[in-house]
Amino acid sequence: MVLKKKKEVQVDAFFLDHHQAEKLQRFSKAEEQNLASLLLHCAQLRNGIQQIQCIKQMMPLLKQMDQSSAGDPMVKACLDVLGEMYFSLGAKNPLKKVLASSLNGLPGHLMLSAVQSFVCCLREELKTTEVYLYRKVLDNLAACLEDFSVGRACIKSLFEEVLQFLQKVLLDIQEENRKNHGNRIVQTQLMHDLLIAIKVSMMLVQKLQENIQGSLWKHSESFVWQSMCSLLKSSTDFLMDATLLQTVQTTSGLAVILFTRAMYEPSEELPSLMSALLLGTVEHSGVPAWFKRSCGALCTAELPHSARLFLCHGALAMLDWKNGSMGTNGEKLLLDIASVLLSLSSELKESSVATSLSRILAIWTNSALAALVSGSPDLKIKLNGNSDIIGNLLEYIYTHWDHPLDAIRHQTKLVFKNLLQIHQTTIAGSNGKSDPFFARLIKHLLSLDWHVKGKYASLGCLVECVGTENILQLDRAIPVQILDVMSDQSLAPYASDLLETMFTNHKAHFTSSFQESTWIDQWHNIWVSPLLVILCEGNHDQTTYIIDYYLPKLLKCNPDSLSYMIKILQASADANLGSCSTRGALGALMACLRTARAHGHLELSTIMSSGLVSTECIKQGLVHQHSQVCIDALGLLCETHRTTEIVSLEEMQLIQFFLMYNLNNQSPSVRQQIVSLLRKLFCRIQESSQVLYKLQQNKTKQELVENSTKMPPLKILQQYKDFMSSVCARLFEVLFPGSSHPTRFSALSILESIAEIFSVPKGPAQVFQLDQEIDSARVQTLIQCFASTFEEVKNLAFRLLMKLRDVALNLQDSENLDLLFQAAIDLSTSTKPYDCVTASYLLNFLVYHEGLQHICLGKWLEKNPQMDENTSVSTVEKNTLAVIKLLLVNVEEEILQAKKSLLQAAASFPMYGRVHCITGALQQLPFK
Repeated sequence: MVLKKKKEVQVDAFFLDHHQAEKLQRFSKAEEQNLASLLLHCAQLRNGIQQIQCIKQMMPLLKQMDQSSAGDPMVKACLDVLGEMYFSLGAKNPLKKVLASSLNGLPGHLMLSAVQSFVCCLREELKTTEVYLYRKVLDNLAACLEDFSVGRACIKSLFEEVLQFLQKVLLDIQEENRKNHGNRIVQTQLMHDLLIAIKVSMMLVQKLQENIQGSLWKHSESFVWQSMCSLLKSSTDFLMDATLLQTVQTTSGLAVILFTRAMYEPSEELPSLMSALLLGTVEHSGVPAWFKRSCGALCTAELPHSARLFLCHGALAMLDWKNGSMGTNGEKLLLDIASVLLSLSSELKESSVATSLSRILAIWTNSALAALVSGSPDLKIKLNGNSDIIGNLLEYIYTHWDHPLDAIRHQTKLVFKNLLQIHQTTIAGSNGKSDPFFARLIKHLLSLDWHVKGKYASLGCLVECVGTENILQLDRAIPVQILDVMSDQSLAPYASDLLETMFTNHKAHFTSSFQESTWIDQWHNIWVSPLLVILCEGNHDQTTYIIDYYLPKLLKCNPDSLSYMIKILQASADANLGSCSTRGALGALMACLRTARAHGHLELSTIMSSGLVSTECIKQGLVHQHSQVCIDALGLLCETHRTTEIVSLEEMQLIQFFLMYNLNNQSPSVRQQIVSLLRKLFCRIQESSQVLYKLQQNKTKQELVENSTKMPPLKILQQYKDFMSSVCARLFEVLFPGSSHPTRFSALSILESIAEIFSVPKGPAQVFQLDQEIDSARVQTLIQCFASTFEEVKNLAFRLLMKLRDVALNLQDSENLDLLFQAAIDLSTSTKPYDCVTASYLLNFLVYHEGLQHICLGKWLEKNPQMDENTSVSTVEKNTLAVIKLLLVNVEEEILQAKKSLLQAAASFPMYGRVHCITGALQQLPFK
C-alpha cells in the first residue's frame, strides 16, 4: 500500500469593499463582540479556512436573537453583507457551501430579512448583459436552487425575472456562438455555458413547479407562459442543431420533455404525443398551437436520428414509469421507444452516439422493469421473452457484446441482465428454471464458440437466474471447456469470472439442498479435479493464467478445498514429477500451496509440522527442472499475506538450500523473479524483527515465564542475524573471478536488495546490517566485478559499492588505493571499449576517497607547480577535477601523437578510453 499525502484544501478568502466595511464599522463595538464586529473581523482574515471557522461562530449569535431583532439595522446590515459575500464567491469555494449551510439554520423571524437582502443582491446579478459573465450568474442560480432555503425563497420571489434572464441567456449564447463560428476555443467555452444554462432552466422548473402551475394555466398569454414557450423553443433548436456538443443536445432532449410535461394538458395525452413525435406520425390538427409554434421542427416525419435518440432519452428520464401512472398510453410509448432505439442501432455507428444509444437502451430496460410492476397483462405479454421486442433486443446484444468500446460492452451486459429480469417478471409465479425461453437461450449460448467474449458475461447472468446445476445438466464438461480456453490471456479474465459465478452459485445450491457436507466430493469432482489435471499436464501459458485468475477465486470460495488438493497431488507426486515442459503433480502442489499462503488460506508451519507437506517435498520443488516450479516453491517460502509473520528456522534452511543450486539460472525473467521474491522475504525479516524487539521490550518477567515453552524473541532475532550472514557469505562466495554472468547478476542483485533493506537503521534496533559483513576481501571481490564484460554486472557492483561507500573506502589503504588508481589509468589506455568502461567505474568509485587527490595529481603537479587550493570544495569535487586534469594531460599528449600517425585507425587510440573516463568523471560533478 502506498500512503499518499493528503492534499491540503485551498480556500480563497473573501474581502469587503470600502462601502461594506464602513457599514459594519458603524455597528461594531470594541468593548463587546457583536455580529457586526465578528463579521468585520472575519473579513479581515486572509485565510479562507479561518474564515470558515469564523462564519460558524457567527451563526449561534443569529440563532440567539429574539423577535425584536428582525428590525434591527445592525442585523439588516450584516445580512446585506452576507448576501453580497455569497454571490461574490466562486461556485467551487467551500466558503459558499458553509455560508449556505449556516444560513439554513436561521430562525423564522430572521428569514424574511435574509431573503430580502438576497433578493437585492440577486436582482443586481440578473442585470448582467455581458455574455461571457453569464456563467457566474448561472452558477449562483444553481447554488441557490440546491439545498439552500434562503436562496430558493429568493429565486421564488424573483421567479419572473429569473425566467426572463434565462430566456435571454439562451438566445444570447446561441447568437454569440453563431458569430464565433470556426473559433473552436471560444465556441467550446460557450457550449459549456449553454449546457449550464439549460440545466439551470430545468432545475428551476423542477424545484419551483408550483410557481409555474400557479400562474400558468389561467393566463395562457401571461409572461410566465410566454417565457416557458421561449425556453421550450430554444431547447428544441438546440436539440435539432447537430453542430452543438452532444452533451448539449442530450440535455436539450431532457429539457424538451420536462418543459412539455409541465405545460401539456391533459397530461394523460402526453404519452400519445411523444409516441407520435418519435414515430413521425404527428397529426397537426390534434396538436396545441403553442406546441407547434415552439416545437414545430419536431412534428415532421423526417426527424434527424440524433434528435429521435435524445427525445427517447428525455422521455425515459423525465416521465414517471412507476405505478402505471401513464396508463395504456404510457405502455404504448414504452414499446414505441424500444422499437425506435432498435431501429436507430443500425443507423448510428459513430462511437459517441453508439455509446449513448447503448446507455439509453439500458435505461429503457430499467424503465420497463419499473413499468411491469403495475403493468397490464398485455404489457407482460409484449415484454415476454418470446416477444418480438425481446428477440430484437437479443439480436442487438449478440451484435454488440464484443464491441471494441468498453462502455458499449458494459451497457450491453447490463441490457442482457435486465432483459432476463424482465422475462422473469413476466412469468412471475411459474418455475423459471424450466422456462422454455431460458432453456432456449442457454442452448444457444452453449452452441457458440468459447472464443466469443460476450458469451461469458451472458452465461454468468443466466447462472444467476436459473442456477449452475440446470446449466451443467445440459453439459457436465462445461468447466473443462472453459479451463481449456484459459491459455489465451485475452479470454482468461472472462473465463475466470464465469467459473467463479458458476462454482459459487453451485456451492450455494448444494449447501441449501443438503444438510451435511456430503456434497463436497461432487463439487470437488466438477470444479477442482479438472483444475489439478491441467496444472499437472497443461502448457505454460494455460497453467500460468489459471493460477493467476482462477485458483485464488476457487480457494476464496472454499478454502477447505486446499486439503483435497494436497491429498490428491501428494498421492501422485512421486509418480508424476513433471519435466522441463510440464509441472507434474509436484509443480501443481507447489503452485496451490504458494497461492493459498499468499492469500491467507495456509499456515506453512502448520502443514509442515502436521506432516501434510514434508520438507523433502519442498526441497524437490526448489530444485525442479521446470523453472516455474522452482519459483513457486520459493514463492511459497517468501510470500505471505502478513508482512510481519515470523520467518521460521525451517524456512531459512530451505532458502539456504535454494541458494546453493539456483543462482546460475539462465533465464533473465526467472532471475528477476528470484530477486523479487527474496526481497519480500528480507522485508518480512526486517518488519517482523521490529515487532520482536517491541515484544521483548514490553514483556514482563511473568510473561517470559508463562511463554517459556515458546521460542523467545531474542533467539529468533539471533537466528535472523545468522541466516542473513550465511546468505551474504554464500552470495560473496559465488562472485569469484570467472563466475558466470547469471550467477554474478543474481548474487549482486540480491546483495543490493539486502543493502537497501538493512543498511539504514530503522527504529531503535536493527537485526542485521550489511556493512558489518564487509571486509577488504569482499570489497576487492566487488571491485573485481568491474572487470566483467557485461555492463549490467559493472553497474550492479558499482551501485552496491556506493551503498557501502563509507566502509568500502575505509578498508582501502594508501598502497592499495595507489594500485587501484594505476590499474584504472592503465585500463583507460586500452583499445578495448569494455576496458575503458571498467576504468570509468573504478575511477567513479575512487573519487570518493580522500587520499586520491595526492596520488592522481602527483605527475600533474610536476608540470603545473601553481595550483589553486579551494578548501570550500568537497572531496568528491576535488578528486574528480584532479582525475580530469590528469586525463586531459594524457589526452593532449595522445593528440600530438595522433597527428604523427594519421594512417592509424582512430578507434585504436588510447585517447578513446581517456575521453570515456572523463565523461564518466564529469557525471560526479554537481553542475547546476
